[in-house]
Parts: sequence; C-alpha cells; structure tokens
Amino acid sequence: MTSFLPKLEWKSFFRSASFGKSLGLKILMGFFAFYFIAMFFGAGLTLFPFLKDKFPAQDPLFVVNGYLFYWFLVDLVLRFFFQKLPVLAVKPLLILPVKRRDIVNYVLGKSVLSFFNFLPLFAIIPFSITLIYKGYPAGLVLTWMLAFFLVTLIINFLNFIIESFSSEKDLSVLPIIILAGGLYALNDFQIISFSTLIGNGFNAIYNSPVFIIIPVFILVGLYLINFKLLKQKLFLDSGLKTKIKAVQTSNMEWTKNFGDTAPFLQLDLKLIWRNKRSKSSVYGLIIGLLYGLFFYTNPTYQNSPSFFVFIGVFSTGIFLINFGQFIPAWDSAYYKLLMSQNIKYEHYLKSKFTLMAISVILLFILGIPYVYFGWKILVVHFAAAIYNIGVNSHIMLYGGSFNRKKIELDQKAAFNFQGTGAVQWIIGIPLLLIPMLIFGLFNFLVSFEVACLSLITLGVLGIVFHQKIMKKITAKYLQSKYIMINAFEQDN
Repeated sequence: MTSFLPKLEWKSFFRSASFGKSLGLKILMGFFAFYFIAMFFGAGLTLFPFLKDKFPAQDPLFVVNGYLFYWFLVDLVLRFFFQKLPVLAVKPLLILPVKRRDIVNYVLGKSVLSFFNFLPLFAIIPFSITLIYKGYPAGLVLTWMLAFFLVTLIINFLNFIIESFSSEKDLSVLPIIILAGGLYALNDFQIISFSTLIGNGFNAIYNSPVFIIIPVFILVGLYLINFKLLKQKLFLDSGLKTKIKAVQTSNMEWTKNFGDTAPFLQLDLKLIWRNKRSKSSVYGLIIGLLYGLFFYTNPTYQNSPSFFVFIGVFSTGIFLINFGQFIPAWDSAYYKLLMSQNIKYEHYLKSKFTLMAISVILLFILGIPYVYFGWKILVVHFAAAIYNIGVNSHIMLYGGSFNRKKIELDQKAAFNFQGTGAVQWIIGIPLLLIPMLIFGLFNFLVSFEVACLSLITLGVLGIVFHQKIMKKITAKYLQSKYIMINAFEQDN
C-alpha cells in the first residue's frame, strides 16, 4: 500500500490537463526554493561568528536557544498561510479495498516531507557542524539538532489541527491570530516568558539528552490527534459531503439596466458574496484603496512619478487583479452546465468586463483624496484608471482563456494559492511592469504630462476598439472551451 498510493498521485500529476502549466510553476517555485536554501545555508555558516562577535560573553548555542521561541512562532504563522495538508483524492479510494488507516497514515507521512520541515536544516546543520568544529561534544550537538527537528515536526502537525478547527468553525484566520498574538503578547509583557521556557528547555536537552523524550511524546500525541481528526472525515456521507448552507436571496433589479449581461452580473455578484474565497476580492478593495498611504506618506517616493503608476494601477485595479486573474475558474464548479446552455459567450465575458470596469471607476473616485499629496498623484491615478479599463481589463480576460485549474470556492481566502497556475504569475508582467516602462520612458524623454497622456491614449484606444478586441478574446475562449471543461472536471 505504501507504494500504491504514491503511484496513483504520480499518474494523476502527469495525466492532468494542467500538467504543462503545473510543471512550469513548479520549476519557478524550484528557483525560489533554491534561493531560500542558499539564504538559510549562508545564515547557518555565519551564525556562530556573528553571535560570537555580537555577544562575546555568552555561549552562541544558548543565545540561539533564547531566540527559538520567535522562530517557532513565525514558523507556525507562515505554515498556516502557506502550507496545506497534502491533498489526496480519497473519494475514489473509499469504494476500493483500501483501509482508511493506510490513507490517513500516507497523507500525514507525506506532510513530513514538506519543504517547510527541511528548510531550517540548511541553517541548523552548518551551525551544528561549526559547533562540533569549535569543540562542542558531537553527541550533545546531534541531540540538540534532533530536538530542533522534532519541534519543527510538532509545529507541522499543530498547524493542521489549527487549520482543521478554523475550517470547521468557518473562522478563517481568527484562530492563528489569537494564538500567535496571545503567545507573543504574554511573552512581550513578561506575563509568561515563553522565550525563556523554550530556551531553558533546549538547554536542558543539550545538557541531559534524556529530556529528548518530551518532544517525542508531544509529537506522537499530535500525530494521533491528526490521525483521529482525518479518519473521522473519511466518510462519503459525512466528512466529505458537500456542505449546504442557507443563503439570502436578492432580485438585484438594478442589474437589468445592463441588458443581456444582467443574468451573468447577478451570477457573479451572488458568487462573490456567498463564498469565502471570492469574498477576498471585495476585502482586497480596502487594501488597494489604502495602498498609497504606505508610500505617499514617505518623502522618499515623492520624486518617483514612475512609481506612482505602479501604485495607481494597483490601487484602482485591485479588484480587477484579484477577480480577473481567475476568470473563468470562478465558475469552474458549474462551468460544464453553463456551457451547455443557449447563451452567447460574448455576453458572459462582457459581464466580467463590466464588473471590473465599474470597480476601477469606484476605486478612482474613492482615491481622489490622494490629491492631498500632490496634483501629480491624482493625474497619474486617473491615467492608470483609464489604462486599467482599456488595456488591463482586456489582458485579464485574454489571460483567463489559459486557466486550467478549478477554484474551490468554500476554502479560506487568506493566502490561498489553490487554483493558481503559471498564468497568474506571468500575467503580472504586462499588467504592472509595462505601464511603468511606458510612463517612465516618456517621462524621461519628454515630460510628465506626455507620459500621463501616453497611458490615457492607450486606455482610450482600448475602450474605442473594445468590441473588436472582445471578438478576438471570445474566439480564444471558444477555442479553449472543451479543454477548460475537461480541466475543470479534474482535481488539481
């Protein structure tokens, strides 16, 4: 059985319709992995001499132990947002002679191989080798290193318990915020000094290796809790069935003013309001609207008009970016049904464009108070808004024709990369960098006014030729129609 389940996942990976894009994304993520490995490895090599120079009167190992609380706390928070329990399509396995115990053990065992668990070792191993080279007892150093790895695995399984609780209670990020914030506050106000407790604990393990049994018992306990929680969910008629929720209905009469696109607008608005994942597109409006305050209040950026463009495109186009990058994957759950209806694809896409264009206009209007920081900022925001409507909205729609991963709408929204493919990474280049380059070039060669006019001109051209552009985009979607239907039927 230990070889049977990995073979199934291996075949699923290569036979997926999104194989090419998944492979490209994995290669890109591989480069990021090598970057972090190099950073941690460099930190491990330089940690001992750095601490020796910074704290000459203290033992570098004990200094590290004193700060481990902060490392473990950050590790827990990052895992909650970025690490997910390894997904295995278990529904088909439940009707086969495969023991649920084997499925759960495989999923939990696979989580041990997470990159998050092994990344710290690239810093700890060089640091430990340095300690041994400096005369520290090899056996005690190896025991200390094993204790560190055990606590890393403890955090791994603790994260899944927190995720399970937040998912069941529909609390999103609330549990991790309360836990991490509470622990940090208790330690910072010296109510309970967790940094001292953990530091003393690792010091005790180093001095008396018999104490290594404590993290071993904790790890086994958390594994059994995870085992029990996952096993309870492996039933088609309970844990794995689709949750049904009562929702409030609305006629949305005002959408009828948009003619043939009204039914699709209603569908999009209901989808956004009723699902956790899509609600993030609305919550992102607040972030985009206030984004400029992080930079315009800093005198460093006052003389960087090209950077104003980046803020303007992002601030007025935050909904366009968040919502547009997953078109038509938002409708992946019922995409086959939608495509079987007697509808015009152009009307379907036009509703998406209308929604994005309205959001850009509203965000620009709400961002008018940025004129307080200078008239140039308001002009750039206006140029960026026109560019977003005329150019970036079409770019997002065209990029959507390459989406091959379905979206799980009921999953939590915060830092959720499910359904993200290579398209979402690549599309950021024309979306943000091109307007900056165009503006920067004209601003450098001619003037600020001409640079703004260049963006406005491109946006106006996009609006004028909107119908022709939409016909080209619609043709691309129709060409990819059956490929997307097949892809959305698969578990990515």
